[in-house]
Amino acid sequence: MNRRTLFLAAVAALARPVMAHAQGYPSKPVHFVIGFPPGGPNDTLGRIVAQWLSDKLGQPFNVENKGGQSGNIATAEVVHAPADGATLLLVGPANAISGSLYPNLAFNFLRDIVPVAGVTREPLVMVVHPSVPAKTVPEFLAYAKASGASIKMASTGPGSSPHVTGELFKQMTGLNLEVVHYAGGGPGLKAMIDGQAQVMFEPMSASIGPVRKGQLRAVAVTTSSRSAALPDVPTVAEAVPGFEASAVTGIGAPKGTPAEVVETLNKAVQAAFSDAAMKARLADTGGAPLPGTSADFARLMAAETEKWGKVVKAAGIKVE
Repeated sequence: MNRRTLFLAAVAALARPVMAHAQGYPSKPVHFVIGFPPGGPNDTLGRIVAQWLSDKLGQPFNVENKGGQSGNIATAEVVHAPADGATLLLVGPANAISGSLYPNLAFNFLRDIVPVAGVTREPLVMVVHPSVPAKTVPEFLAYAKASGASIKMASTGPGSSPHVTGELFKQMTGLNLEVVHYAGGGPGLKAMIDGQAQVMFEPMSASIGPVRKGQLRAVAVTTSSRSAALPDVPTVAEAVPGFEASAVTGIGAPKGTPAEVVETLNKAVQAAFSDAAMKARLADTGGAPLPGTSADFARLMAAETEKWGKVVKAAGIKVE
């Protein structure tokens, strides 16, 4: 047996346990943690993903809703879980915001969570009350500048995705809008419909209903390209070059989770994007598929964290 043959045999022997590990995962039920209450858009999306992974990988992916502190309680649970792929996190936009919003967190998301795979990128919709005489972003800018600081912008809470998106809009346009915080998307949208606030940036999954009913007017979407759900609604960037904001979701695992486990999960998620029924279910949540490797998702989360950190700092956002 020559040296090359011996070398290849040795490599194969070393690879066998890794391959067996990857092929054997998951060997037991997986704990899938969602940092928000049941019934909301994050919960709906998470349960769709959990069911897909259960069907694809042959073990139950059991959902646990662990709300509180903008998802930080759920993230901390996963950070401290064994790094064996048996505990996963539904990653959301709050994970890219919390690091700069909560200076005393006991974990660092980018350091302590392995980004496994992106799932969706959801636009927020810039909606206005029908009494606002503006159908486009330029018309809204002109109206707002003429109205001074009398326009109220609804927010779903300090540091939430709708809040920081609105702050980014203010920073890039120079508008002076009064921010009014409400206890979540439902109360915020109700305030908008009732005319207590005039403008809001709210994820597509929550805002498209009132838009379709004529209760609110969609002025723009916040992603860099238009949404298939509202194809006639322009992007903010068409009037404010460089503007982009989106609710990015995905899956994370504890630091140290074996690379082959991450790869197995990532491949299962990528397969969802080729399944017509699954793509339709994801579209119903308001988001578009976010394909890519775990490294792609890691780069995206790092960029999102840097971006929103700058917005939080410039706006001076504080939480109690």
